[in-house]
Amino acid sequence: MGQSVSTAKLTSRRDCNRSQRSKSKSTALIGQMQAEEAEEVERNSIDGLSDIISVLPDECLACIFQSLTPGDRKRCSLVCRRWLRIEGQSRHRLSLNAQSDLHPHIPSIFSRFDAVTKLALKCDRRSVSIGDEALAQISEHCRNLTRLKLRACRDLTDAGMLAFAKNCKCLKKLSCGSCTFGAKGMNAVLDYCPALEELSVKRLRGITDGAAAEPIGPGVAAASLKSICLKELYNGQCFGPLIVGAKNLRSLKLFRCSGDWDKLFPLIVDRVTGIVEIHMERIQVSDIGLTAISNCLNLEILHLVKTPECTNVGLGSVAEKCRLLRKLHIDGWKANRIGDQGLIAVAKSCLNLQELVLIGVNPTKISLEMLASNCQNLERLALCGSDTVGDAEISCIALKCIALKKLCIKSCPVSDHGMEALASGCPNLVKVKVKKCRGVTSEGVEWLRTNRGSLVINLDTGEQLDASASDGGGAQDNGVEFPPMVASQIGVPSIASSSTGRSTSHKLLGLLSGMSLVACTLRRFGNSNGS
Repeated sequence: MGQSVSTAKLTSRRDCNRSQRSKSKSTALIGQMQAEEAEEVERNSIDGLSDIISVLPDECLACIFQSLTPGDRKRCSLVCRRWLRIEGQSRHRLSLNAQSDLHPHIPSIFSRFDAVTKLALKCDRRSVSIGDEALAQISEHCRNLTRLKLRACRDLTDAGMLAFAKNCKCLKKLSCGSCTFGAKGMNAVLDYCPALEELSVKRLRGITDGAAAEPIGPGVAAASLKSICLKELYNGQCFGPLIVGAKNLRSLKLFRCSGDWDKLFPLIVDRVTGIVEIHMERIQVSDIGLTAISNCLNLEILHLVKTPECTNVGLGSVAEKCRLLRKLHIDGWKANRIGDQGLIAVAKSCLNLQELVLIGVNPTKISLEMLASNCQNLERLALCGSDTVGDAEISCIALKCIALKKLCIKSCPVSDHGMEALASGCPNLVKVKVKKCRGVTSEGVEWLRTNRGSLVINLDTGEQLDASASDGGGAQDNGVEFPPMVASQIGVPSIASSSTGRSTSHKLLGLLSGMSLVACTLRRFGNSNGS
């Protein structure tokens, strides 16, 4: 009897173990089946994504590529031949290392990137650059080029620029720096590019110095030119015929160009009446030139940087006639020839002033109070390197400048008391930058930050460089810029990637969901397939 019971228990245990083993095998089988189903769903999802992109028109895919970063564009070009072709055809900006070994690769590069309209050719100063033949070959492939930037292309001559100009007649913007071609090459561009609107020339070594210099311009481009910028030219006045002949010129910038500009400005303003912006830095100009400039009745922006022969008299002439002035930058270079008298003239006549930058100028409370009272639209103010701007002047600004949004104070005898005045003044103030003002302490700035929490305050005592000093709202070593200028990056044609086509496809899928143009196209294709 006992044996029969034991046998029954043993049989029961065996059946239970057998059932558990069967159940575990079933569970494992079900798990394996679920994993296989999940992989199949994922494969179908990827295949479905491929199907969506495969029916996407080239124009939509190109639109997506243009929204990607340069790195992602390069990775996309490696997915398949179609993407390689579309990415190349949709790239309009290109930046190339213009060393001499670029020459044999020009046909292959521009057969892929055949829609380039903006090209930068930059060479290291210690390397041999491309020559005339290479530039001519590039111009044959890029006949629709609208912008060209040349940097340190020292092996280009007048002949190369002539060949380029004859092929690229749609050019709108030319910027060249540290090149060695001369007046003939520049005149070729002006004679064959009637659509040219912007010209920037820096350190053009091929221009002859002295009376024997060949004049540049005006050419057919003079009628369309709107902006001329000349930097560090030994004989910048050889561009005089071009400037005088550019009747539609709106912006003229002259930086460190030798010669007596007092003689040229009367001729310029007599012929060119629509100028709205003039920058002058370290050039030979005096009150005679400023008096001539005062006849530019549409002038809105004036920069006088390190022009020690300009005084209160010349600035007063400009202020009296140029009543549309919005931005005024003055770097007095500690010459003390521009001060209260000139600033009071500005306060009386230039009521639309929005931005005022004073560097190495010593204004007092008298002129600052009048500027604050009369210029009700003053939003940006910078006071740098002034021995007369102290707590009383800052208190005056805080009380009177109602519209002020950005204030920069650099190397001025201001203390924490001046900062305290900003706690209750300037109701629209959003940012203050204080640099190298020894009387201002971190405790004073913290107090101001606590009492006015919405105010952004940057303090640089001069002992350690403030990381925020690069933003355009504050002072820099050589000046102040309001607002910051954004430099667009030009894409590089080289291809390098370690990512797979699958990961790129998933990135594109996320981008697809946010683009109405592509969404409409997908709906259109879905409707056509459904019908």
